[in-house]
Amino acid sequence: MESSRKSTFFKALGVAFPHTLPVLAGFLVLGMAYGMLMLKNGYGPQWSVLMSAVAFCGSMQFVAITLLTTVFHPLEALLLSLLVNARHLFYGLSMLQKYKGFGRIKAFLIYTLCDETFSIVSCVSPPEDIEPRYFYFSISFLHYCYWIIGTLIGGVLGSLITFNTQGLDFALTALFVVLFIEQMKKSENRIFGLIGVVVALASRFIFGADNMVLPALAGVLVILIGGRKKLCH
Repeated sequence: MESSRKSTFFKALGVAFPHTLPVLAGFLVLGMAYGMLMLKNGYGPQWSVLMSAVAFCGSMQFVAITLLTTVFHPLEALLLSLLVNARHLFYGLSMLQKYKGFGRIKAFLIYTLCDETFSIVSCVSPPEDIEPRYFYFSISFLHYCYWIIGTLIGGVLGSLITFNTQGLDFALTALFVVLFIEQMKKSENRIFGLIGVVVALASRFIFGADNMVLPALAGVLVILIGGRKKLCH
């Protein structure tokens, strides 16, 4: 029984792997950038890897570097974390049916649900001879490993190679821009993208560049929740 289960899992892993190759390329680069930036700010590879393994929230991990190196404001950090990751509320709701009946594996799938995993899982289905729960688990597991390995490589290389790291923190922004452009190719997503752009510009104008993030995220969240029935039909 155990041997058969392992065989089923590794078969699903092999089928899932090609779907994760774009994320492999992105996560290795981004993870390396994160590991190097952590090292630059006084946190060795062991800390950056621990952070990636425990937190696994790329965008917030980059933001957390600033929180770790400046005067700590617990309430601001909590609100920023909640709002930056609020999109996962919508991801999670949309995955309820797909992850239904997955048993204990479901806890890991919830824990590792990120932007890139959602993008793949929401539009890819396993072949008929592959068990769905192992297929989706493989995608999440591989993405999780890519991020941790990238972080480790960055932390180690950063201690061996000295160079100017200015601009590395823009790598995550660049990835989100690419993801945004890809999502905008679908006509049903354009209204949501437009809402995000308009709210962000309004927040930038009203609150300034240094204070726009929280108001913009809160504004988008309120609009999407308040208008969910109209926007989804």
